[in-house]
Amino acid sequence: MSFDAVDLAIIAVGFLTATLSGAAGLGGGTILIAVFYALGMAPAEAVPLFAAVQAVSNTSRTVAYIRHVHWKAAGWFLLAGVPATIVIAPFAANVNADLVKLVLAALILASLLPQMHARPIPQRPAFLLAGALNGSLGLFVGATGLFVGRLFFRPEWNRQTVIGTLAMTQMLGHTLRVLAYGFVGYSALAQPQRLIPLCIAVIIGTLVGKQLNGRISDDSFGIAFRVILVVLSCKLIWDALRGWQLI
Repeated sequence: MSFDAVDLAIIAVGFLTATLSGAAGLGGGTILIAVFYALGMAPAEAVPLFAAVQAVSNTSRTVAYIRHVHWKAAGWFLLAGVPATIVIAPFAANVNADLVKLVLAALILASLLPQMHARPIPQRPAFLLAGALNGSLGLFVGATGLFVGRLFFRPEWNRQTVIGTLAMTQMLGHTLRVLAYGFVGYSALAQPQRLIPLCIAVIIGTLVGKQLNGRISDDSFGIAFRVILVVLSCKLIWDALRGWQLI
């Protein structure tokens, strides 16, 4: 199994983003899929690989936080996520790559806007909505943590419950995406030289991230995280506009 510079870069980014998610609970996956698209990967190539890696990453994070998982939330998530994935899967592979980049960039930038201090959506509707979004929009953009994750920020939950439950539901959502793309002819196993090392890297990154949980300054983390996401969003927008020959 041989590696080129792109493979090595993707593996390194996979480790770093898994460390980020292990420490903060979310965000790393969004950076990883944005890097995939920034490197020129098409959705039918990027999403199955990303979903398989994130399923492994979130499985390891779920195991690390298994005592804190809110199981009823995972059940309501699946109740909406499974039918949404089945309905949307036949259309996923034919989506325009430049449109996906613009949508992903818009979602990333929207997630960075200040949150309105409105009353949170009640638990059951919130978890059903999370499953529906994960099973529909998630099939196109790959990463859903930044906009679905907000539905799991419950004032009555502690940080460990949020991380564990979000990891469990993301694991389920990514597994559904792997199955959906495999069903329409795009197997996650088509890139073993990237998939296997990436899976190892994200497991190690998750373990490192859990050790860092609570030790990182929230202010420093927030600034660095936003800068990375803004830069990647600008790159995605630039690539999409170039793809449409608008610049």
